[in-house]
Amino acid sequence: MLEVPVYNIAGEQTETLKIDDERFGKAVNVALLKQAVVAYHANRRQGSASTRGRGQVEGSTRKIFRQKGTGNARRGPIRTGKVRGGGMTFAKTPHSYRKTLPKKMRRGALNSAILAKILGNDLVVVEGLSLTEPKTKYVADVLANLKISRSCLLSPVGNDETLFKSARNIPDITVCPVDDLNAFDVATRQKMLLTREAMEKLINRSA
Repeated sequence: MLEVPVYNIAGEQTETLKIDDERFGKAVNVALLKQAVVAYHANRRQGSASTRGRGQVEGSTRKIFRQKGTGNARRGPIRTGKVRGGGMTFAKTPHSYRKTLPKKMRRGALNSAILAKILGNDLVVVEGLSLTEPKTKYVADVLANLKISRSCLLSPVGNDETLFKSARNIPDITVCPVDDLNAFDVATRQKMLLTREAMEKLINRSA
């Protein structure tokens, strides 16, 4: 049985959630989690790097001097990559670095990332986190009460624009709705903070 503490906005523990081990898997699948993180990194690459090869630069194709007998290093025309102004050797061409992961693998990697946070006591559930207007100090005080001073993934139950505006100016705080969570965001943050409603929805979705 996994145990996740629940705190109020003052940083006081109010209860403990007991979660079945099967909800997020019995063990962290490190290999799958790494594969997912590598895929998310690769999918962020533009793949637009491009340099001109010897076939794309201007210049004559005439061989400058004979192959042997001159004492110089053998070389071809002025478009070769051996001289200044020539084409690049192994020139870069635009291409996609995209890696695809099946839905089952993405879900498994997310479960492993969440399980790692629970086992490392880095997942915190808070109740009563509600704002009527954007207020950065309110969110900063809640984080201080919960002793969260490092990078944190804050996950509400939906697209809470007020919470997003309140937290976006706090360094190393990322707001992501629970429905949009992915293994990369969870694994690359030191802490994970969920509202009570978001945690319940996450548990039911992982069943």
